[in-house]
Amino acid sequence: MTWLVTGGAGYIGSHVVQAFRAQGLSVAVVDDLSSGHAEFVPDDVPFVEASILDTVRLEKSIAEHGVTGVVHLAGFKYAGVSVQRPLHTYDQNVAGTVSLLRAMADTGVGQIVFSSSAAVYGTPHTDLVTEQTPTLPESPYGESKLVCEWVLRDQARATTQDAVPLRHTSLRYFNVVGSGSPELYDTSPHNLFPLVLDALVEGRTPTIYGTDYATDDGTCVRDYLHVADLALSHVAAARALEEGRPLEPVYNLGSGDGVSVRQIMTAVAEVTGIDFTPLEGPRRPGDPARIVASGELAARDLDWRMRHSLADMVASAWQARQAAAGA
Repeated sequence: MTWLVTGGAGYIGSHVVQAFRAQGLSVAVVDDLSSGHAEFVPDDVPFVEASILDTVRLEKSIAEHGVTGVVHLAGFKYAGVSVQRPLHTYDQNVAGTVSLLRAMADTGVGQIVFSSSAAVYGTPHTDLVTEQTPTLPESPYGESKLVCEWVLRDQARATTQDAVPLRHTSLRYFNVVGSGSPELYDTSPHNLFPLVLDALVEGRTPTIYGTDYATDDGTCVRDYLHVADLALSHVAAARALEEGRPLEPVYNLGSGDGVSVRQIMTAVAEVTGIDFTPLEGPRRPGDPARIVASGELAARDLDWRMRHSLADMVASAWQARQAAAGA
């Protein structure tokens, strides 16, 4: 029994692969390397360099590697950039998911864990987001993730009476940070942690984008989750599907408490020992002021919990960034 991890050469995907292997589960990876790195995939893990839009290639890969379930992380994930590139975002995320589901249906694979996003909520009018909070995405990225959830729901309904009905769950989360291993790190040109750490490594001063939000210190507030904690719940979801246990259609992987961008800057200065006062820039399009989610349902069903502190997140990310820089 093998789980296919789409986007498994990426930052989050490579940690999911690592978590599966640590629990003795067989995995294979499909990634087009548009943002992933081949060196993030262990040498003994089957790796197919391909786009999820290539349905035929997916079908061959599923058959070749005896795939019985999919963890779907491949996609275009930049909310701000999606505002300028909506067609690309929908193509990669929605059309890509349709292609993957078609390949799964044609090869008799009926289990999928989908990497969704807290961006589906937009700017919630509540202090704590639950799975019942209305979904009002504010960027093409958030919209595309929500549409993918609908596609999964509809395909599951359509295959209820099939020999292999689709069983699925979607995991919604926002800012994923830290590192589970020094050789695996976030290389995104848009995410907060790599932007801040890259600036420090290069001798520049990090920038806060947006200081006039309706939050306590004027900067965005988010759930910041350690990538290794997140990966473990992907494994838990896959195991639950494999064992036939009932799952909710969506789960929030949330901290229940928020951290602001300015608080992140303070923690970075403390952990790295580099004293700096961040520069202040304009807001980025598509960034809501606050998203903090409850993780109660995921804690009940998916062994979700925050195993790492904010200092742990910063320290592990800094160690990986220094290793990447050859420090």
